[in-house]
Amino acid sequence: MENSSKIEYFVLAAYSDMGQLKYLYFFILLLWYCSICAANTLLIAVIFADRRLREPMYMLLCNLLVNEISGSTSLYPLMLSQMFSEAHQVPLSWCFLQMSCMYTSVSVEFFSLAVMAYDRYVSICKPLHYSSIMSAGTVGVVVPLIWIFACANCLLTVVFVVNLKLCGNVIDKVFCDHQLVAKLACSVSKVNSIMDMFSFLIGVFPVGLIAVSYVKILLVCFDTSKENKQKAITTCTPQIVSVSNLLVGCAFVFFDSWNDAGHFSDEVRIFFSTYLIVCQPIITPFMYGFKLPKIREACKRMWKKKVFFLRESH
Repeated sequence: MENSSKIEYFVLAAYSDMGQLKYLYFFILLLWYCSICAANTLLIAVIFADRRLREPMYMLLCNLLVNEISGSTSLYPLMLSQMFSEAHQVPLSWCFLQMSCMYTSVSVEFFSLAVMAYDRYVSICKPLHYSSIMSAGTVGVVVPLIWIFACANCLLTVVFVVNLKLCGNVIDKVFCDHQLVAKLACSVSKVNSIMDMFSFLIGVFPVGLIAVSYVKILLVCFDTSKENKQKAITTCTPQIVSVSNLLVGCAFVFFDSWNDAGHFSDEVRIFFSTYLIVCQPIITPFMYGFKLPKIREACKRMWKKKVFFLRESH
């Protein structure tokens, strides 16, 4: 295969012969995907149903939950279909589509968490100015900008890869990865290094905004009452956990792609490459659902209304 014009599909080589275990793996993955969709959808429904949650923080959370569903959908359906495939072949168009969706999802995740961190900073450090700085109108502008920027970022990255002349079609992962596709180029190219540097620079801004926001929040907490300190910790904990898990997941992905992780077993390499997209979408709804008092109270109110309605109908 001399160039990309002659390549019609990629082979996902990380899938091994699972034998009869493929049915068990398929069931586990399907259950996990359904759990992700159900948990995130439930929280979105709770936020939209309760007028007390029509605040910028929860509107931003809704955006994050939608992204968790879309990011998972870019991975799981293809993984589930590949469980019963013998050749593990993916058409180029589907592969590039998956790359685009997954890359966009990660970018949206970073920038959404950055804006949410800034929201918490304004709420805790500048409470008197909160309504003027963070409003429904502000969120209505910021959320579309996050998606537009993420899509533009993704488009530039995918265009780099699509225009490469490839001399191979085997990707040693369970999903399509732009870094590994770039390594299939026929000639030594600087594209992969450019993409890595571009991704790094894009990630520096949101991570920097998150770090600065939480450092300032911590500094304010040192000089406040115990009650306010506890309130700040309660509202910030889910975001800190989400950000930490996101950074760990990205570190796993880059480590796996840059080093090829050839001295690790297939199971460990699959864990490295899928940790982010598998764990983050389920951690987000459960952390926010269990940790934020207003969401817990809204869930209780919805449950009581449902029970009351069922009793009245009988």
